[in-house]
Amino acid sequence: MFASTLQAQKKSFYDFTVKSITGEDFPLSSLKGKKVLVVNVASKCGFTPQYADLQQLYDKYGPDKFVIIGFPANNFMKQEPGTNEEIQEFCQVNYGVTFPMMEKISVKGKDIHPLYQWLTNKSENGKEDAKVKWNFQKFMINEDGSWAGYAAPKTSPTSKEITDWIEGVSK
Repeated sequence: MFASTLQAQKKSFYDFTVKSITGEDFPLSSLKGKKVLVVNVASKCGFTPQYADLQQLYDKYGPDKFVIIGFPANNFMKQEPGTNEEIQEFCQVNYGVTFPMMEKISVKGKDIHPLYQWLTNKSENGKEDAKVKWNFQKFMINEDGSWAGYAAPKTSPTSKEITDWIEGVSK
C-alpha cells in the first residue's frame, strides 16, 4: 500500500497522453517547461462566455511559457452535446479559440478520464482532492508537471488568483 501511494504521487501531468479534438495523440510531456491551465468546457453553460476570457489569457501569456488546454465534457446537465467537430467550430466561430482543444471526455463518474482521475484525487496527484463541481473548473499545473491548485468554475480565468500563479507571484 505504502509503495503504491508513493508511486501514485510520483506520477506527473506529463505521464499522460490525451487526444486532440481532431483525434491525434497529444502527449502532455510536449508541454514540459510551461505552466498549463486545464479546463473542462461546455458550449451550452452559463459559464460558456469564459471562453473569451480564456482566449484573452492565452493571448497575453501563451504559448511559449503558458498554455491552456480545453476538455469538452458533457457531465453537467448535458451542456456539451456536440461532436468534436461541432465543438471545434463553435469555439472558433464564437470565441476565436486558438489554444489547444482536446476531444470530449468524461471528467467525473465511472467513466472518468485517467487525466481527470489524477487531477481530482490526492492519492494520485499527491496534493489535494478536487472533484469537478461544474463546467469551467480550472486546474493549474506547474512547469515541472506537478499539480499546483485549482479554481472554481465561477472564478474568472483572468482572476488575480490565476494570473498571480502564471506570473509566479507568491501568495
